Amino acid sequence: MKTWQDCVAFHGHECGGLTIGYKASLYAINLLELDFSEDEQVVCIAENDACGIDAIQVMLGCSVGKGNLLFHMRGKQAYSFYNRKTGKSVRLVLKPKPEGMTKAESFAYYQSCKPEEMFDVKETTICVPEKARLFVSYTCDCCGETAGANWIRLVGDKKLCLDCYDNYDRFNI
Repeated sequence: MKTWQDCVAFHGHECGGLTIGYKASLYAINLLELDFSEDEQVVCIAENDACGIDAIQVMLGCSVGKGNLLFHMRGKQAYSFYNRKTGKSVRLVLKPKPEGMTKAESFAYYQSCKPEEMFDVKETTICVPEKARLFVSYTCDCCGETAGANWIRLVGDKKLCLDCYDNYDRFNI
């Protein structure tokens, strides 16, 4: 199992945000009987893109490239974890910390907390996403760059990437 020091080495420094992701990972491991995800067995949907994400990558093997780390940006310190093997899931939401703390005091506070003291455990509100798909790639007839089929638009007999495609919307002129 990975350690706090592994998270710090990956992230580059110790901080409260990294601690939040580390403790969320430990709690999810305990609640959902998780192991490091070699493929897409473990999924995390994060509601922020802050420092804690690095700890989740290290501890659980969730990554954007692997397709098992997704972002549902809400600006919340909240993480939904899914165990595809068991079908279990949990949403961990950071509880408010005492007000008026300095950055150093916040770090010390989070370091001293047990995971169950830091997070409210809630039901997930988003269904577990399907596994990542592989798409055929096409060359854009305008710019010559290659894009996956899901991001190509047909205009007449031309294939256009989203950057070259002129979106038609009669309401947003």
